[in-house]
Formats: sequence, structure tokens, C-alpha cells
Amino acid sequence: MITKGQRINDRYEIIKSIGEGGMANVYLAEDIILNRKVAIKVLRGDLANDEKFIRRFQREAIAASSLSHPNIVEMYDVGEDNGNYYIVMEYVEGKTLKQLLKKRGTLTPTEVIDIMLQLTDGIAHAHDSYIIHRDLKPQNIMIADNGAIKITDFGIAMALNSTQLTQTNSVMGSVHYLPPEQASGKGSTTKSDIYSIGILFFELLTGKLPFKGDNAVEIALKHMKDPIPSVRKINPDLPQSVENIILKATAKNPKNRYNDVREMYNDLKTALDENRINEPKYVYKYPEHEVDEKEPVLQEVKDDEEPVAKQITDEKEGKTNIVIWILAAVFLIGVISLGIIIYPTFKGSDNVKIPDVTNLTVEQAEKALTNIGFKVSNDTIEEYSDTISEGKVIGTDPAIGRSRPKGTVITLIESLGKNDTYVIEDYTGKNYIEIQTTLEKLYKMNVTIEKKDVEITEDMDFQLIIGQSLEPGTTITISEDVPAKIILYIPNVYEQYPDFVKEGWTVGEVEEFAKKYNLVLDIKYVESTEYADGTIINQSRTGKIVEGASLTITVTHVKDEIVPSDDEEILGDDEENNE
Repeated sequence: MITKGQRINDRYEIIKSIGEGGMANVYLAEDIILNRKVAIKVLRGDLANDEKFIRRFQREAIAASSLSHPNIVEMYDVGEDNGNYYIVMEYVEGKTLKQLLKKRGTLTPTEVIDIMLQLTDGIAHAHDSYIIHRDLKPQNIMIADNGAIKITDFGIAMALNSTQLTQTNSVMGSVHYLPPEQASGKGSTTKSDIYSIGILFFELLTGKLPFKGDNAVEIALKHMKDPIPSVRKINPDLPQSVENIILKATAKNPKNRYNDVREMYNDLKTALDENRINEPKYVYKYPEHEVDEKEPVLQEVKDDEEPVAKQITDEKEGKTNIVIWILAAVFLIGVISLGIIIYPTFKGSDNVKIPDVTNLTVEQAEKALTNIGFKVSNDTIEEYSDTISEGKVIGTDPAIGRSRPKGTVITLIESLGKNDTYVIEDYTGKNYIEIQTTLEKLYKMNVTIEKKDVEITEDMDFQLIIGQSLEPGTTITISEDVPAKIILYIPNVYEQYPDFVKEGWTVGEVEEFAKKYNLVLDIKYVESTEYADGTIINQSRTGKIVEGASLTITVTHVKDEIVPSDDEEILGDDEENNE
């Protein structure tokens, strides 16, 4: 048992528990050497002697350590200390997309597109590194307070060139986001991640999962045979271009999906463009339920016969249904073999439905849950609520109404009351569009964007904030009636005068320059024996160029030498003789 204050490898001091999972627990810790906060994932003690889980745990570290991308959680360290297998990673201050959905219900199309662009960019990087994630879901995606997302949990990721993982891990992953080919035990490809991203896209826009069922097999069957519901029927305001992306990403037949994640990323970039909003609905090029004519399936068997396989042809009536049920059986066998029993199907199951403990105090909720056989986590998830008073229970994780075995650890979600204040952060260096969206949508602020003059540089990002009217640490009141105001300053890039003197400009070149910027040019000439004739030695203006301004340059003029005549030379000689 990992406790507060305990040190892992004499370096990582545990601060608190921040998450519990079926395979590992996650803690917030302090790296006492680098003086920074980290997240440390520790394999559960009851699994530390299981070689299968140790290998899977170590695979996560190997997979993620090879990736370096702003939208993928960075891996710092991995090791074993006194029987505790651990992974040390970047600590992200924020929520999972699942927690955000629980709080908000749905997100705006603009917000979702921004999240999806970051997600597809990160996964494209993983695919470029020959890594398939295979378990993309909102629980595995963090969103920081500044809107940046981080993909986590590469625990069941698979190397594209791997062969040994295909059979043993082909059906792993969350069933609600499981691609048809993965559910049927055919293994994963990069297009499998695209399908999961499409399901996630649907959920973020609608607040709902497209397929539900009483058990894992029923949900898997729907993934394999049912068309995805129309997001436009749920929300008619969504443009057809957005629905088309979902249709293409979640096609049953991988041939109908995007060729790669980068293609999906490029489609997302223009999804909300005016010229795409009413584009034609996407039509699949290939049949959605293609089945190989030589696919072997089980033949009906008499009591005294051994089962044999026979070939099913297109003329065979009911071919598709038989194949679907056989694939479902393969899926269920795979799940059982891995010990991942998502829904109890065994006789004598002691599953108990999680009761409704909303509006109870934490103590009352703990008592109600422990009385029926659950365990309750010592830590609570704290969230703001407009309807549940501070200190009362908003809900649970797993959710109220779900059936879980006795002994399952339940985490209570505790209300912080109404979130009527917000502390202003330092937004400099962040994208002003993301910050403006966050402040306006989440904190009801009145955001004004103003430009400030700055000198242009080669690597300048014109969308980054360079200043703000409210100092970091300022507390504002969240109110739609009287919104707090803030000005975000972004670069107003200008060109500046070149150094005519040092750069050796000619008068003609300056005249062309003045003409280009509509400047009033005045040229002053001075005699000089130090510089060549026509050299610019001074200019009246530097810095920002303003059209119509006066510009004066000083140019050298060398005085002509007087050469004496022959008579003058003779006269001079006579004068010298007279002397």
C-alpha cells in the first residue's frame, strides 16, 4: 500500500492519490531531485507477481517513452522499488475529457474541433513512430486548464511491427470505443484508432455514446453491424461537414475510413468553413459488411458428431448473421481469456447496483456504500455544482446505477458549491483564441482583443498573447449579468527602418524605399573628404515605419580639386627665382 510521504526509489515523495484503476493506481508526487511535481503510476500490489500484467505495464513505458509530442504525456522514468513497479510521467493539472463531459454535458463545435485537432495530431505522431494506442477514450485524455490536451495510457499500445501481441491482445480496449475489427478478434491497425477517435468525436458533440447495451457482447455487436446514429438528428445545428467526418471515421469497413489520421486532421481543419457547412452527405464507396467468401464458420453439429468447418458462399441465406454471432463468440472468449469481464455473465455473480447517494454528506454516502459491500476511496473528486450544496455528494465513480462486484472501490464526487469566482492566470505566450474561448464559455467574461506594436521576428506567432489587462492572481466574480472584463494583447507586427548607413544603401535605393512607403524624403548634402562621394552618413528616422512620415538622409559630396594651368606653374617658378 502506497501512503502519503512514502518515497519511491528515494526520489519521488508521494503527496496524494489522484486515481485508481483496474491495473494500477496513480499518485501525485514530488521529484525531490528536480523539484517538480510528477504523476507516478504504480502497478497494483496484487498484480505485481503476475508476469502478464508486469509485461503490459512495462509496455506502456516503452511505448510512451519513444514519443515526444506536446499532446502526449511525457514519460520521465520507469523502474521497480521494493516490489513496486512504477512509471513516472508528466503531471497535467486539469481534468479528463470524461470529467469535463460529466460537468458540461456537451461541448461547442468550436471547442470539439480544437480538441480533435490536437488529438489527431498527437495520434498521427504515435502512428509515425509505429505505435497504435488501441484504447482511446475520454478517460485517457487529459485537458489542461489552458485547453491543451494530453493523451495518456499507452498500456495496451501495440507496435505496428509486432506479431506476438495480436492474438493475446486483439480484443482489449473499452468496448464503447472498440472498432469492429478489434471486437471480432482480427487485430488492430492505425485505422482502428481512427474509429475510436470518431466515436469520441460523436460523444463530445452529443454528450452521448452511439451504442449502448446490457453487456459487452451486445455493445460489440452493435459496433459490428449497426450504423452510427446521426449527430444531426440529435443536434440539427451541426453542419453536414462535421457529420461527414464522423461517418468516415466510424465506418464499419476500414476501407471506407480515412487512409490515415493525418488525412482526418486535415479534414477537421476546414470542417467549420462556410463553403463546407452544407456539403453532400458522405457515401461509403465499399460495402460496410464485407465478408470473405472463404471465411470458415462452424457448421451445425449433431449430438454424435464432431464440429467441422464449412465454406459459406454469398448464396448462403443468413451468412451475415452467422458470421456476426461467431465473431461475437470470439470476442467474448477473448475477453474471458484476458480476465477483462466488463459485464457479469456468470451464475452466482455478487454484483450490486451503486445506489443514488446524491445530496448526502460524504459520511452518509460512505456509510450507505459500505453497508452493501463496497469500499470507499479515502480521496474524493471535488467539482463545482450549481445544484448541489458544498460538502454534499454530486455522484460517484463508477457512476450511480452501475452494477459492480462487492469490494469495488467507489470514489465519491464531492460538491465545492457554486463556482462563482475565478483566479486570473498568466496567459502570456498562450494562443489567444483558446484563452478567449475558455474565459468566455467557462467564466462568462467579456474578452477584448487588442493589438500592440511589436517588431517582427522570424519565428513570431501572431496568435500568442503578449500582455493582459488583469494581473495574474486577480480574483474575479463569475456572472452572466455583470461579466468581468479583460483585454488580451496580441502582436501588431510592423516593419522598421533599415540602417541605411551600416547596410550601405545608395541614394537611389532610399528614393525607391521612400516611394514604396509614401515617405517625404529630404536629401541633405555635406562636403566630406572622409567618405566616397554619394555615401549616406546619417538618417533621421529609425524604428517603426509610418506611411507619410518625413525622412531625411545626409549624403556626402566631395569638393572637386583645382588643377593649376601651365602659365600658373611658370609664374610660380619665376616667383621662387626672384626670391
